[in-house]
Amino acid sequence: MYVCICARVRECEIRQVIQAGARTEDAVGDECGAGTGCGTCLDRIADLIDAEVPGSVLPALA
Repeated sequence: MYVCICARVRECEIRQVIQAGARTEDAVGDECGAGTGCGTCLDRIADLIDAEVPGSVLPALA
């Protein structure tokens, strides 16, 4: 399933990037491009980070 339509990035790709060490939405975007377009997927990316990294708490976006 696509998480980021703008960059055509699938959930499995984002999970791989997180497992490789990305811990913020920006880091995920740097690695695979997700979240760098319209931004609609940023909440889903944050949810995936929380799911993949036990105990992670991301700051709220301003």
